[in-house]
Amino acid sequence: MLRLLSVNFRGITEHKTLLKLKFSTSSVMAKSKFEYVRNFELDDTCLRNCYIVVRLDGRNFHKFSEQHNFMKPNDNRALGLMSRSARSVMEELEDITIAYGQSDEFSFVFKRSTTWFKRRASKLMTHVASQFSSSFVYYWKEYFGEHPLLYPPSFDGRVVLYPSNHNLRDYLSWRQADCHINNLYNTAFWTLVQKGGLTTTQAEERLSGTQAADKNEILFSEFNINYNNESPLHKKGTTLIWEKVNETTTKQIKRPDEVETEITVTRTRKKVTSHSCDIIGEQFWEEHPDILESDQC
Repeated sequence: MLRLLSVNFRGITEHKTLLKLKFSTSSVMAKSKFEYVRNFELDDTCLRNCYIVVRLDGRNFHKFSEQHNFMKPNDNRALGLMSRSARSVMEELEDITIAYGQSDEFSFVFKRSTTWFKRRASKLMTHVASQFSSSFVYYWKEYFGEHPLLYPPSFDGRVVLYPSNHNLRDYLSWRQADCHINNLYNTAFWTLVQKGGLTTTQAEERLSGTQAADKNEILFSEFNINYNNESPLHKKGTTLIWEKVNETTTKQIKRPDEVETEITVTRTRKKVTSHSCDIIGEQFWEEHPDILESDQC
């Protein structure tokens, strides 16, 4: 019996030795003569103490929206799908402190202290782009029902660093101002086409050289449309932030006397919330002071 145990232990020892030799060989092979090719990789680590903004834009979405019969000037299904996809990105990457989107674009702001992916720009951008694109396809049916997705959409991305709260706020203000300018033009343009009977060429010529006041006048005097009453979603875009919310649920519990009782349970958790409001002025930032980090490094 003792002899058998001795043989077995010897066999186990020999097996472990073989395993060590295999791992050792693999380690040596990993550092082969081809290893030098890694030196061609560029260091794309983002500068510390800067907000990292990843902005996605739909590639050739003019054609995409036409082939999928998006409603003009705004398709709430498409805007809802964009926001849902952006929320998916934020839920995956919790260091995104705020996101802003309008039309076929979305900007994601990583907090300046993030260490996700060792702050590598390529990693951050590709992860955001792939998560957003796959979510757009995954949730398509939820917003468009039986209307089929004819071909996969694609989004290009870029990474920009902003060193101060002032710079970041100016960036977000720029994107929201762009939303207002584009939406006012599109509202006037498609109103002239759909209600005014103009061709797209004629509508473009009619609006050529006009200012915001001129477009507002056309909408009001000719079509009785007050642009101020248009949907905030269309005029202001969508802002996504993290907020603490109370969620109430009911559950059944069994007391010692074996009588079941229903109780209400309230839990507080962080959740991505959507807002269509002004982010250029001070009020939004005063109401949500935790979005920005101190400029004191």
